[in-house]
Amino acid sequence: MDIGISNFPTDYSIRPTDLGRALEERGFESLWVVEHTHIPASRETPYPLGGDLPSIYWEAYEPLTYLAQVAAVTESLQIGSGVLLAAQHHPIALAKRVATLDSLSGGRLLLGVGGGWLPEEMRNHGFEFKDRWSILREHVLAMKQCWQEKDAEFHGRHVDFDAVWVEPKPARPGGPPILIGATSPWALRRIAEYADGWYPILMPGFDGQLAELERQVLERGRSMSEIDITVLTQPEGKADLETLRDKGVNRVVLSLPTLGRDEALKVLDSYASVVDWARAL
Repeated sequence: MDIGISNFPTDYSIRPTDLGRALEERGFESLWVVEHTHIPASRETPYPLGGDLPSIYWEAYEPLTYLAQVAAVTESLQIGSGVLLAAQHHPIALAKRVATLDSLSGGRLLLGVGGGWLPEEMRNHGFEFKDRWSILREHVLAMKQCWQEKDAEFHGRHVDFDAVWVEPKPARPGGPPILIGATSPWALRRIAEYADGWYPILMPGFDGQLAELERQVLERGRSMSEIDITVLTQPEGKADLETLRDKGVNRVVLSLPTLGRDEALKVLDSYASVVDWARAL
């Protein structure tokens, strides 16, 4: 099993070059960073976890730029968006940015995508909350066309373009793996249709969701061996990792708080036992 780290990186937290080197030195497999293009100054939607919205939600760096710096100073560390709000980007432009990063990193990009939770943010991008997943689907499918075809074209409800040339192509044939970060029954169907993996926060109900995902995948004529199961959680012991492994989880991602260099390195060192447990499986 692989162990990754998730982080909200800001201009006052550990630098990307320092973090990337530290993760690779300590045996972590991947780094996942978040995205919000902005937070509206005036909003009615409450923070889903309750209380005031933490400032890191609008202070976090743009993820692909940040991950490019991480990739430049590492050799094997996988770099992931966890998650990118793909509906908020033009699919041709995003396809090129993603392919560029995947190419420059030697095929190390993992593209976690999600629909988002903040309607006011989406309205500033010109669409409504109810349309976010249908837009995201077409953006992902349009990007795949750009990654796979010389004369790429796409004709959908939200995205419509005739043949275009988009280079470079990603290092991985067909593009980087797409993981969907959501847990609704609709999300599981979306994974089975057009994604390569699932990236949920581990919560009660996971076993039932996993069984439903398997049903949806098999119904599509696919195999669960094609699906990368990555969960965000904090295991308390090796037995927790063994249980997740036996359920088909490929990767566990631990949270790194937004901290300066010295404090962040202490947290990473405190996770050494988790890396050791994973190696021993």
